[in-house]
Amino acid sequence: MFKLKKEYVEYENKSLRLPKDLIAKAQELANKNNMSFNRVIIQCIEYALDNVEESEK
Repeated sequence: MFKLKKEYVEYENKSLRLPKDLIAKAQELANKNNMSFNRVIIQCIEYALDNVEESEK
């Protein structure tokens, strides 16, 4: 299950273009959990990367 965490240590800047509806959903989640938009996006990406199914070779 996906659970939000509140701490991170090291950052690097990278610009992303995201669909408006995705931004709105992530911002709503951030607001509900008193977190920054950035922290929510980081955790969503981490979750996706940790749970991606590798294609068969």
